Formats: sequence, C-alpha cells, structure tokens
Amino acid sequence: MSTVTLVCSGQMASALTFPLFENGHEVRLVGSPLDDEIITSLRENNYHPTLTRTLHDGIKYYTSDQLEEALEDTDLVVCGTSSFGVDWFLENVIPKIPDGVPMISVTKGMIGKEDGTMVTYPEYWKENLPEGVEQEIFAIGGPCTARDLSDHDVSFVAYCGDDLEKLAKIKDLFSTDYYIISLTDDTVGLESAVALKNGYALGTAMAIGIAEELGDDGIAHVNSKSALFQQSVDEMAKLIELVGGRPENIMYAAGDLDVTVAGGRSRSVGELLGRGYSIDEAEEKLAGQTLEAVVIAKRTAEAVKKLAERGIVDEKEFPLLMHMNEILVDKKPVNIPWKAFETVRKEEENV
Repeated sequence: MSTVTLVCSGQMASALTFPLFENGHEVRLVGSPLDDEIITSLRENNYHPTLTRTLHDGIKYYTSDQLEEALEDTDLVVCGTSSFGVDWFLENVIPKIPDGVPMISVTKGMIGKEDGTMVTYPEYWKENLPEGVEQEIFAIGGPCTARDLSDHDVSFVAYCGDDLEKLAKIKDLFSTDYYIISLTDDTVGLESAVALKNGYALGTAMAIGIAEELGDDGIAHVNSKSALFQQSVDEMAKLIELVGGRPENIMYAAGDLDVTVAGGRSRSVGELLGRGYSIDEAEEKLAGQTLEAVVIAKRTAEAVKKLAERGIVDEKEFPLLMHMNEILVDKKPVNIPWKAFETVRKEEENV
C-alpha cells in the first residue's frame, strides 16, 4: 500500500481518489485556500458539492493550512489546481514536497512567452523551481471527465514524463479495469494536445449555439459542428508540431476535444457565443466558473501572432483560432469563416 496526497480538491483530483482508494492506498485530499467549503462537506458525509458525488469513506481530508501534515510520509503528490493556480502551486506546494517524492499533475494549459513560444505547465514549473528545490514532475492527459471517472465509466488517458520506469510505477497506483493508462515520454506533445483542446472546444461548440438559435431539434445541424471539430483537429495537429510534440498525440487532443464538446464549461462558453452573446455577457452568465477555454484560446492566438511576425508561421493556417481571438479579444460577433477552411493539398515531391 502507498500513500498518495492530492492537493486541491477540485473535481478531477477528487475523482482520482476512486481508483486510488479502490486499489487499497491511503488517500489524502487537501483543499486549496479556496476549497474550505468542499473540505467541510467531505468531512461531514464524504459528499463533494461540485463533483456531486460521494467519495469513499476512509479518505482523509485536510484544509490548506494542514498541507505539511498531509505531505508527511507520502509516496506521491497529485497536483489538481486549475490553470489559475499554477503559480500558487509552484510557490506554496512544490517547495514543501518531501525530497525524492514525485508529483503528477492533472492541470491542463500552456503559458506563452514574449517571443511566441508556448510552454506546458510541467515545463514552466521545471524552469521556475525555487532555488535549491529539485522536483520530478509527471503529468496526465486525455479524454476523461471527473464525473464519468467517479462513476467508473471506462476512461482511457496517458501519463507522461521523462522516466518511463518511474512512470510505470505511478501508473500501477491508479490502474483499474475502468481507468486505462498509456505511457509516453513526450510531455510536450501530450500536455500541449490536451491544453489546446479547451480552446478549440469553445470554437467547436459555437456551432451548437448557432443550431439552438435556429431551433435545432437535437438531430439537425450536426454537419456544421463536425466541420468545426474537423478544423479544430487540423489546427491542433499543426500547433502540436509547432511546439515540438510528436504527431501521435493528436489522438489525445481529438479524444479530449470530443468529451469536452459533449459537456462542460468550455462547451458552455462556445454555446453562448454561438447563440449571439458577447464574450462579456457569456462570462457574466458563467460567473464563478473557471473558464480555462478562454485563457488558452487567447494565449495560443497571441503566440501564433508573434510567431507570424517572426515569419515562422502564417496566421492563415489557423482561421478558426484567429476568429476565436477576434471574438474574445476584439469582441466581434460570431461569423465563422467557413471558406477559409478550404485547402488544396498534394503529396510533396521527393527532391
């Protein structure tokens, strides 16, 4: 039996307690400074108010001021913060992780640098570790909603990191007959793939909102949604290659895009935009929810613009991304540039 400490009691970290606890491990769930109400509820009856599921009886719950106690003698730390808590985790949690204890993150996103370079969160943490701190960092990506995982719906994800032997041992802690895990040493590829899907889920879901305004009965107007899904996959594939990821990771981007468009906050934003709401109105309607789709779409578009200025890419290769940026930054209404999706492609001749 191992001891696993999950820091931040959001939906995904809390859902991961199911395979861990069922595999016989000691599970400690620590709330962030914003999670006091969740921890209070869990201590009362194991019910998670935002996940809307009851966790296993026997999990140990800690508030943020009890972090050091929760980290004592732990074998693995799971980072469950949202993208808005990346710096908080870097400054307040990583320095307290005991020496030699690895961490694995479920946080999805990327950060843009001044030159247009995009880095994944594991890269960002490694580049900015406090002086004297060494930390081995792994990450999780792939199509997996927290509620479905909690309900034991079969979920297929990937774990990534440089040391595949250690990663295999981490996999063994979580692996069940309903939680299927592949391994890859391509952290950049996997983490960029699952970060990008949030922004493109927003873009794809705009077709759902447009269809609703046209009186969609739930059957019609699937062609337009599929067209946006298809364009999203094409643009994500180019972006994964651009940041240095391997092409096979498009499978995780596509799978995660599908599950996110099916439901969730990223879909909600795109749906409202498609119905004619401005981004300001959409954010007001979704007040209190973490809208990571907006963050990653804007960051990615800004990075592409900077790279285009340097002659590395052409903005015309990313028409959907650029239109999302017009909507989110320039506050323009949805007017999907369908004809810009058309291409002529031929096999390159051997030189």
